[in-house]
Amino acid sequence: MQAPGLIIAATHSSAGKTLVTLGIIRSLTRRGLRVGSFKVGPDYIDPAFHLAAGAVSCANLDSWAMRLATVASLAEGAAAGVDVVIGEGVMGLFDGAVDGTGSTADVAALLGLPVVLVLDVKGMGQSVAAMAEGFVKHRDDVDVLGLIFNRVGGERHAQLLAAAVDDHLATARLGALPLDQGLALPSRHLGLVQAREQAGLVALLERAADWIEAHLDLDRLLLLARPSALAGFGRLEPPLPPLGQRIAIADDVAFGFAYAAMREGWRAAGAGVHPFSPLADEPPDEAADAVFLPGGYPELYAGRLAGAGRFLGGLGRVAERGAVIYGECGGFMVLGRTLIDRDGTPHAMAGLLPIATSFAAPRLHLGYRRFRTRRLGPLGAAGTGYRGHEFHYARLVEGDDVPPLFDVADALDRPLGAAGAQLGRICGSFMHVIDRTPTHPRPATI
Repeated sequence: MQAPGLIIAATHSSAGKTLVTLGIIRSLTRRGLRVGSFKVGPDYIDPAFHLAAGAVSCANLDSWAMRLATVASLAEGAAAGVDVVIGEGVMGLFDGAVDGTGSTADVAALLGLPVVLVLDVKGMGQSVAAMAEGFVKHRDDVDVLGLIFNRVGGERHAQLLAAAVDDHLATARLGALPLDQGLALPSRHLGLVQAREQAGLVALLERAADWIEAHLDLDRLLLLARPSALAGFGRLEPPLPPLGQRIAIADDVAFGFAYAAMREGWRAAGAGVHPFSPLADEPPDEAADAVFLPGGYPELYAGRLAGAGRFLGGLGRVAERGAVIYGECGGFMVLGRTLIDRDGTPHAMAGLLPIATSFAAPRLHLGYRRFRTRRLGPLGAAGTGYRGHEFHYARLVEGDDVPPLFDVADALDRPLGAAGAQLGRICGSFMHVIDRTPTHPRPATI
């Protein structure tokens, strides 16, 4: 039997939905409930916070980039063996790709899950009713069943907001959360500072749970949850076919951007997955026939990585044996000859691809991407299609003449040119693979 679920969404980014979600997950686990979770959209960082808060699992669900069967199977996995599923939206409820798809609202409609909307009401009075009514009624196929006022200025403010909304809507008011300056998550250029980098995270999660329990009606929130409409739709297939039968995956604070669906998909296909830490100067498994270097923050640790002789030497030996080596974004940068840090200092990297990348003069590259392989290689035959995203500040400063890995287009299918590099069984790019190109017809809401 599949557990019921709901999605915590918001009117806009930075409205506080992540802390609200974490506080709810922590509070429910303190009650003894088993909580499954998911995060909407291409976000590597938030799922680790869900797990730290007590969720037994956290998948990314992306209705733009993923095949329908992938979304369905991941949602079903999140609801297996738990009491309730708490999803967290991305940006504002209706924000998605530039073509208008891929929003939290799309995922809610696809799964048939109700939405609980977080409204940042700091500095707001009766106008909250217009905002809430607009979100509740904007799409007939999206059920916004609950409202949470966040950053409330006090009891009189809460009463004013409640009266304004009650005059226009019957939507459940679940709570009024006061502004708490001690509830804050530090961030950096690619999002929140990762969960495993925060020494005080447990204390913050406990404080968030106390905040939720004091000001939110959790029992009423749980009554809103319902099972996914896509239960039993399909099984999980690897978003990216296994790179080998024994895959070594870099996994530490410099290489933390790997989707759970990728690892679990490889395991489900029969491949062994063996993590190692380049920052701890660990080499990849000597018996591995493939190495995956995910994205992350190598630009922050370039000096340590340049001095990690066992890691770099082990990577070279694996390459000499003819193993597949694939790098995404930060992993791609480490496969090159040189990584230039923010201060302009060059650091020698693995040298397996004749490229150099630079984090000096950083410039944002962000967006959903469609990409196809240029030639036969580790990621499939020529023309193999994927969907994913690009999110980085670094740039390629040497290596334009290297055979590229992909032809890339944006979410509107406008060509962006070639990207990445491929030399035999070694390849990489700044693109992050989310799933193979969908080939199914989309429901009308997507």
